[in-house]
Amino acid sequence: MSKADREPKSAPPAPAKSERLGAALRENLKRRKAQARGRGSADGDGEQGRARREGE
Repeated sequence: MSKADREPKSAPPAPAKSERLGAALRENLKRRKAQARGRGSADGDGEQGRARREGE
């Protein structure tokens, strides 16, 4: 067995901070859109429907 075989392999480099943040923002946007779609089908107008319920 050679020395190269015994050395641990390094992990692939982590993505840059801006790439991680961009990916997190995209996932957050997808999640929020899915939540809004769920609310919209039940409330009709989304934000306006929520304001009416809170004001009652």
